[in-house]
Amino acid sequence: MVIGYTTGVYDLFHIGHLNLLKNAKGLCDKLIVGVTVDDLVQYKHKKAVIPFEERIEIVRSIKYVDAAIPQESLDKFEMWEKLHFDVLFVGDDWYKSERWEELEKKFKTVGVRVVYFPYTKGTSSTILNQTLVALRKELT
Repeated sequence: MVIGYTTGVYDLFHIGHLNLLKNAKGLCDKLIVGVTVDDLVQYKHKKAVIPFEERIEIVRSIKYVDAAIPQESLDKFEMWEKLHFDVLFVGDDWYKSERWEELEKKFKTVGVRVVYFPYTKGTSSTILNQTLVALRKELT
């Protein structure tokens, strides 16, 4: 059985999120998804629009997801020590970054493959949130 793992904030859930989860599930037998807790979202100097409890319930309800768990740390290797997944799925915006090249080397020593998925063009929670803010300003 191939166990896959991915993480995300999954705020303002959109088709890009769904594409990632669908594609990830196609490459593993069991997909575990870490949903970033509200306190950890702040590392990006942001605040989630949707509270954690609702975001994890949304992710948990998606048919491609076998288990949704809180992501309370950015340390992916720490999660591997707990879950022993075989493949880690991540967005291609991290591809060839210094941090992820180091992580790939570390994961290779324990037989974990890192798969990078392309972002869905034109769709992101940041863009959706900016659009909503602009629309609200126009309506007031």
